[in-house]
Amino acid sequence: MSISTHENDRIHEQDTEMVRIAVVGAGVVGLTSANLLQEAIPGASVTIIADRFGQDTVSDVAAGLYRPGLQFQGPNREITEKWLKDSYDYYKKILNSEDADEAGVKRAPGYMFSSNQPKIVKNFLMEPVVEEYRPCTQKELDQYKMKYGSYIVTILTECRRFLPYMTRKFQEQGGQIIQRYLNSLEELAGDYDIVCNCCGFGAKDLVGDNSVTPMRGQVFKVRAPWITHFYYVDYDTYILPGFDSITLGGTRQFDSYNTEVCKHDAASIWERCTNFLPSLQKAEVLKEAVGLRPYRGIVRVEKELMKFDNGKTLKVVHNYGHGGYGVMAAPGTSIYAVSLVKEMLGQQSKL
Repeated sequence: MSISTHENDRIHEQDTEMVRIAVVGAGVVGLTSANLLQEAIPGASVTIIADRFGQDTVSDVAAGLYRPGLQFQGPNREITEKWLKDSYDYYKKILNSEDADEAGVKRAPGYMFSSNQPKIVKNFLMEPVVEEYRPCTQKELDQYKMKYGSYIVTILTECRRFLPYMTRKFQEQGGQIIQRYLNSLEELAGDYDIVCNCCGFGAKDLVGDNSVTPMRGQVFKVRAPWITHFYYVDYDTYILPGFDSITLGGTRQFDSYNTEVCKHDAASIWERCTNFLPSLQKAEVLKEAVGLRPYRGIVRVEKELMKFDNGKTLKVVHNYGHGGYGVMAAPGTSIYAVSLVKEMLGQQSKL
């Protein structure tokens, strides 16, 4: 007996309602993936499982400027560029909406400077995507006493606002949140049809990925409302104005597990930032913070059918290893991850 198109649609909707999806991790990548899964698979049950949330995640420390470092890599250049373009378009849509302030997304003009390396101020990943990217005028170079520079207009996403915004959206669409520590994804086999693994640095233990390494970052959060532009100086120094504070940084310390504030790093950051912008000497220090960025040579966004000793299997889509670019690239890698989820569920991707 033939089935009408209407009946096919109804059957598909019933099947979709039965899909149980777990997102592991509640940082910016996990929350973005969870929201996009709700949009892409209407009626599915989406649950976020994590042991840390909000201000306890490394995402909360991030300044969130859209500025891809050349070490950010997907499996190939085409996919990398698509992730970056999709991310920028995602944030630009929020920027142009009434949600921009609540979501912590704002237009960010600023400069990249170098005192001795012209290549530092050129970024072939960023230049074709952002609103404006031009060489500095001689007047601008003279003003800041720098030899090379680029003026850029990009986007900044402040996680102190963005994470609560995404959490609210997720829960309003029926999403469930469970605080739970997982020793293995095997614990989820049988309870969920598919898992989106966004556990960041936790992947080292959770899925035994020893290619994930901590990249320690230390910053100041200060109040200096007169600073309206961002600054990167020789990649070692950055000054990034957000909504509620300005981030001064920073450090890139590979294989460091130290989560304590280091007074020597603090002194170096403060000296570099205030030497570049002396007015920062009168900034009010709100706090100092440390985060361990989950660095992986190639960001892992791929499918895996996990098989366990007890005979159980679990469909998994991994989405982790963003290093210091989790906020910047979360939408792009999550859009890609959602398309892989749909493939594993046997649904045609619309993304």
